[in-house]
Amino acid sequence: MFIELKEFVKLLIGWLIKARLLILLLIGILVGGCQVLSGSPEATSVTRITLWQGVNPPPNRDVLQVLVDRFNREHPDIQVESLYVGQAEQQLPKILAAVVGNVPPDLLWFNATITGQLVELDAIRPLEDWLTALPVRDEIDPVLFGSMEYQGHTWSVPFGANNVAIFYRPSLFKAAGITQLPQTWEELRQVARKLTIDTNGDKRVDQHGMLLPLGKGEFAVFLWLPFMWSSGGELVNAGKQEAAAVCLDNQGAKAALQFWRNLIEDGSAILSLPERGFETDSFLAGKVAMQLTGPWTLGQLKPTGVDFGVFPIPFAVRRATSIGGENLFVFKTTTQREKAALKFAEYVLSEQFQTEWAIGTGYLPVNLLARQSDKYRAFAAEQPAVDVFLEQAQYGRSRPIFPGYSRVSESLGRALESVLLGKTPAEALKTAQQRLNLIFR
Repeated sequence: MFIELKEFVKLLIGWLIKARLLILLLIGILVGGCQVLSGSPEATSVTRITLWQGVNPPPNRDVLQVLVDRFNREHPDIQVESLYVGQAEQQLPKILAAVVGNVPPDLLWFNATITGQLVELDAIRPLEDWLTALPVRDEIDPVLFGSMEYQGHTWSVPFGANNVAIFYRPSLFKAAGITQLPQTWEELRQVARKLTIDTNGDKRVDQHGMLLPLGKGEFAVFLWLPFMWSSGGELVNAGKQEAAAVCLDNQGAKAALQFWRNLIEDGSAILSLPERGFETDSFLAGKVAMQLTGPWTLGQLKPTGVDFGVFPIPFAVRRATSIGGENLFVFKTTTQREKAALKFAEYVLSEQFQTEWAIGTGYLPVNLLARQSDKYRAFAAEQPAVDVFLEQAQYGRSRPIFPGYSRVSESLGRALESVLLGKTPAEALKTAQQRLNLIFR
């Protein structure tokens, strides 16, 4: 009797779900029919497209909205709706669900590491033919093409560029008697110790040398990778761009993890809240003297009036930084919507857009003419940190964009988090590599 009742309930639930979907479908057809039958010229003359983005901090989203509004005014036949859909870890499941459900956005603002997944899903259109025909192609910083190209095709265009450096508080350096910025890991460690002090005499440390990001998300990995590259480490074996060639358990990775662990054991570094390594509250309050971040923070810091400077990431064996910034992807939808999306993409690459975006947010312009413009050079003169990032870009490295990179990043993030919380680098990386071997081999 119980089994029969259970089966009946399952059948009833299934019928209700199907009925609900049918009702929603009918409503959609009726609404769509009304729009088509309304006879409104706008229904056929305006192409409406959506841009999914995770721009942060909020003031940068305001800058983007101003630029989107300008495009919409200048292109009355195309209307772009910019939608904030969360940070990378929040966006990814939404993006994949939208693709599988055949309801993708028209445009996506996301870091290039998602490229391989979207190519595998046949979700995005290749852009090399369109881009080659544009004069603006020759204005794109050549170093950025590594994040755009995979398997002989161009799959995205850069929206804004950045890299990782160390922000510091000059006033705190001066108070601690530090006159030289650190160039090497050992110098950074020594400076961090000097900046870790009890400022009010209550025998408790209330100012630490550095803030390190705690978390296993991509942001923490992005900030840590320069240290691995600087110590000679690589994510994949030479000449290979596939997940099966990933080798996390290497000496460079061990050295970089150990260095971060040393800062914690010295007591000179503190950890951010989990997955909140981008927050600058402690830095602004003077509770930490140094923080790893990028030029996207400039627009947030400048209005505060707090003193700050930037210096390149100190090195172990060689100089290195992570080249970041998000790219713009065009999804396969309809011919009309794709054409509208490409028009917006061309606008994003333009000197005008890149100049305004860079000045408003702190991102580095991807357009070389924008970097050389009088308006941007005037901005850089007022903000010396910009030139630090531009100069350091020559040592930048891009993250892999093959399918499966998200699994690599997740495993590496877990290793990083476990080391910061007490595990040894050798043990953490061995576990991470074993996990990847099970997944990919």
